[in-house]
Amino acid sequence: MVKDSIITFLWSISPFGEAKVGIPYGVFQDLNIYWVLLVALIGNILVFPIMMFFLDNINRYLLRWTPYKKGAIWIAKRAKTGAADKIQKYGFWGLIFFVMIPLPGTGVYAGSIATYIFKIERKSAFLANIIGIFFSSVIVWVTTILAYNGFG
Repeated sequence: MVKDSIITFLWSISPFGEAKVGIPYGVFQDLNIYWVLLVALIGNILVFPIMMFFLDNINRYLLRWTPYKKGAIWIAKRAKTGAADKIQKYGFWGLIFFVMIPLPGTGVYAGSIATYIFKIERKSAFLANIIGIFFSSVIVWVTTILAYNGFG
């Protein structure tokens, strides 16, 4: 149980899946479904402060390294393209919606980058990310449970 809980957490904090992967992993490892939701939510919520720290403090030093700079510019352009219209038009609610959609390229990593790029006030952006993460996680959680039980 401990090992699978840690892996669920790590998937949920990972940029390679977030809770969209952590939740199915935990459910299919037969962990308690409520525990899975809690562990995945905590992991996914922690991404925002970690990303803000990274973008504020470490990013500027890494930008001096050409391969990193090229990758960062590519990611920033993707985040701007995917989120710009929703976030600029709808603000707080647009950020919630963008983070909430459980599809690749959306989520708290993209929401954090959008917060940084568009210089959104951090407290409201954090709240928007938490709300978006919650709804996204619940969508994935319910869908996974239904699929696991043969209703999907």
